[in-house]
Amino acid sequence: MKISFYGGAGMVTGSNFLLESETKKFIVDCGLFQGLGENTTQANSKLFAYDPSMVDVVLVTHAHMDHIGRIPKLVKDGFVGVIYSTKETRELAELMLNDSVGLMDKDAKLHNLVPIYDESHVRATLGLWKGVEYHQSVDIGDGVSALFKDAGHVLGSSMIELTHKDKKMVFSGDLGSSPSILLRDTEALDKPDYLVIESTYGASNHEPKEKRLEDLRVIINDTFMRKGALIIPAFSLERTQEILYDLNELVESSEVKQIPVFLDSPLAIKITEIYKHGTKHFNDTVKSRISKGDNILEFPKLKLTLWSGESHKIADTPNPKIIIAGGGMSTGGRILFHEQIYLPDPNNTLLIVGYQAVGSLGRAIEEGAKELTIHGEEVPVRAKISKIKSYSGHKDMDEILSFVEPSAEHLKKTFLVHGEMKQALFLAQRLKDYLGVSATVPKIGDSFEIDF
Repeated sequence: MKISFYGGAGMVTGSNFLLESETKKFIVDCGLFQGLGENTTQANSKLFAYDPSMVDVVLVTHAHMDHIGRIPKLVKDGFVGVIYSTKETRELAELMLNDSVGLMDKDAKLHNLVPIYDESHVRATLGLWKGVEYHQSVDIGDGVSALFKDAGHVLGSSMIELTHKDKKMVFSGDLGSSPSILLRDTEALDKPDYLVIESTYGASNHEPKEKRLEDLRVIINDTFMRKGALIIPAFSLERTQEILYDLNELVESSEVKQIPVFLDSPLAIKITEIYKHGTKHFNDTVKSRISKGDNILEFPKLKLTLWSGESHKIADTPNPKIIIAGGGMSTGGRILFHEQIYLPDPNNTLLIVGYQAVGSLGRAIEEGAKELTIHGEEVPVRAKISKIKSYSGHKDMDEILSFVEPSAEHLKKTFLVHGEMKQALFLAQRLKDYLGVSATVPKIGDSFEIDF
C-alpha cells in the first residue's frame, strides 16, 4: 500500500492522510488548516491533491475542526463513500460543522471567495456518516478492518487501528494527556507494525497536573482582588467542559468566592449538553462524583449566554467576573469582542489554557504582543497574561515516549505528524535515542510505500 500526507504534516492542523491499496482508497481525517494568517482561507479552498470521488471510506479520529472541517468540502467535490467514527464523534461533528457554516460564509466574503461549503453539503456529509462503538470492528474493504480505540483526548476521540492479514497500522489522532480531568485514560497500543502519531508537544513536557487547580484558584483570586475580569479563550469541545468542572470544584469547596461566570459560546453550551449524556466515557473519579449527586458542570452564578444580545450585555455586569468565550486561539468567535473590551485594562487577566497555533492571534498574545488588531481596531494589551499549561489535551514528550515504548521493538515504520517541524524533529531524535525507533517526519505531499 501507499500512504500520502496532505495535511497535518510539518504542522499541527489540516489533518488529512490517504491510504491506497490496489483497489481501494481510504482517508483518515480531513480537517481545516488553521493559523496560516492570510493564507488560511486559500489553503482550505484549494482543490484536493486527489480525486474525492475515487475515495471509498473516510475514517475520523475525533470532532475537532482541524480533523473534520473539510469533510463537507470533500463531499461537495465528489465523495460519495462512507464516513466512520464513534457515535459521540458523529454527534459532536454535527454541531461543529453546522456551526462552521456561518463562519465559512463570512470568511469567504472577506476574501472575495466562494465558501468552501454550505448547509447542504453538511447535510449530505451527515447522510454518509455512520457512528460505531469503541472496539466494534468495521470491514472497510480490500481485506482491511478498522477498530476505534479510546484516545482519551475529547469525548468520542479515537485511535484508529487498521488490520490487514497479520499486520496492524495505527493512526493516533490526538492523544489525551492521561489521566484526563474528565475522560478515561488513553488505551494502550497493541504492537502495531506501522504508527502515524501526533507530535504537538514532541519537544516539551507539561506542568504537573496537580498544579492545574491550584493555579486556577490563584489566578481567579488575584483577579478578584484587583476587581478585574478574567477572560478565558477556550475551545468549545473538551477544554470548556474541563474548566467548568474545575470551577465547580473550586466554588463548591469555597476555594474561590462566588462571582458571575459567563459561558459565552452557543456551541460550547450545546456541546456541554452532549457531555452530560456521555458520562459512560468519563473516568471513575468523575463517575463517583456524579453518583453522589454532584452536578459536575454547573454551579451558582454560572450564566449561559446563547444569544448575541446577551453576550454584549456581559459588559454591563460589574467586575469581578469570569468570561469563558468561544475561540480557543482567538482567531474568531465571541472572544474577540471581549478581548477588545478587556485587554486594555491592567486590572484584567487573560488566561491561555490551550495550544496557540503559529500565526493565530492567541499565539501573538502568548508571545507578548503589546498591540493587536481586532475587528479593524488597534487594541493595546495591558491586561495580565497568564497561562496554565497543564490543561493541555495532548500527550507531552515523555508521555509519548512511554506510550510508544511497549511497541518499540515491533514497529517497522513510524510517522510523526500534527506537530510543528521543530517539535516533530526533536521527538524523532528522542524516539531513536531512547527507544531505538526510527521515525520519519513527512512534509505535505510526501508519499511512502509500506508493506501492509
